[in-house]
Amino acid sequence: MIPAVTELIPHRPPFLFVDEIVSEEPAGLVARKTWRADEDFYRGHYPGAPITPGVLLCEAVFQAGALHLSRQSGAAAPAGSMPVLVKISDVRFRQPVYPGDTVLVEVRRGETMGGFTRMSGGVTCGGKRVLTVEFTVAWKTLEPHG
Repeated sequence: MIPAVTELIPHRPPFLFVDEIVSEEPAGLVARKTWRADEDFYRGHYPGAPITPGVLLCEAVFQAGALHLSRQSGAAAPAGSMPVLVKISDVRFRQPVYPGDTVLVEVRRGETMGGFTRMSGGVTCGGKRVLTVEFTVAWKTLEPHG
C-alpha cells in the first residue's frame, strides 16, 4: 500500500496540491489532484471565469517530485532534510484547468550530480497535456522560522 501524501512531504492544506499517488516506478511517479471549486484562489483568478493558476499547477508537479524522491531515497536522504526546489526551466502551458477538473501529475527523475537532482514533469487533464516543466531540487535541512 502506498503511504498517504502527508506521511511523505511536509505540505498541508491549503498548500497541498496532490491528493494521492496513482502509480510509481523507480524513475517516476504519477499522482492525481482534483481542483475543488471552493478553493479560495478561484475568487480572484479570475472572477466570473475562474481558471487554476499556472504556478499552482507547477507546484503540484514539484510536490509530486518531492513525493517521488521521498519514496525513492529512504535512508539515503540526509536526516531531517527534504527536497527543495532550486531551479525551474522550460515551463510550457498548453491549456487551462478549471474548477472541478481532475488532473494527473507525472514526474520523472533525471540525473543526480553534486547533491542536485534534475527532474521533469507534466500535467494532463482529460488525456490532454496541460503543462510541462523541467526543474532541479536539492536536499536541504530547513530550520523552524518565525
